[in-house]
Amino acid sequence: MKSHQTLVLLIFGMSLAACKKESPIQSISNASSQANATTAACKACRNVDPSNFVKKPSNPYFPLIPGTSFHFVNRIIENKKVTFEQVYVTVTSDTKVILGVTCAVVHDVVKQKGSVTEDTYDWYAQDKDGNLWYFGEATKALTNHGWSTEGSWEAGVNGACAGIAMWADPQAHIGEIYYQEFLKGTAEDQAQVVNTNITVKVPYGTFDHCVETKEFTRLEPGAIEHKYYKAGVGQLKTVMTKGGNELEELIWIRH
Repeated sequence: MKSHQTLVLLIFGMSLAACKKESPIQSISNASSQANATTAACKACRNVDPSNFVKKPSNPYFPLIPGTSFHFVNRIIENKKVTFEQVYVTVTSDTKVILGVTCAVVHDVVKQKGSVTEDTYDWYAQDKDGNLWYFGEATKALTNHGWSTEGSWEAGVNGACAGIAMWADPQAHIGEIYYQEFLKGTAEDQAQVVNTNITVKVPYGTFDHCVETKEFTRLEPGAIEHKYYKAGVGQLKTVMTKGGNELEELIWIRH
């Protein structure tokens, strides 16, 4: 779920101070909005220790093998009008060092009627336990006023925090709500594992024992997406169940 909102800087120093020592809220005052921001940051910001990360990601639910390309088709229905997006995701051989962690670079391109409407570079890294982290994105999207880079963020810049893209063991986290990304006002996607044994059918094939996640964000109230993953394959499908009518399915994979 992409968020393209106006950038708001997080008062990160105060947030970190609060995160170091968790305590019950003792009072409600006119500073409640700041307290809420601090609480959100504490929940979102995970400690990044470069020594705890590996050089080559191997999470089976989110394969990042350089040279692999995925093609999805996203069907969008709005006011009875149907449009289709061609989505191409390529795992590059490039890397980017963020907060001392070497991240894999994934290139996402969205096209409509042959023209590029969105161009994004995502940054991922895996810890020694097998959890895949999301360290940010450099994105640009075509709007009515030209190209916009809103929604771009990088962990460690302006208080942005890396989040979890996929757990090593999704079954161990069923029902847990976690942040996938965090930059206040720009990137606040959250997710929840809701199923780890579901059958999914897409044009690429039919797969058993898939993981289903539910995604949502405070920045788009009422919008909910469900995503489906298969070990050894990766993401299969995305369905917007509230706040819109979109269905994105995997068409092919090339290595």
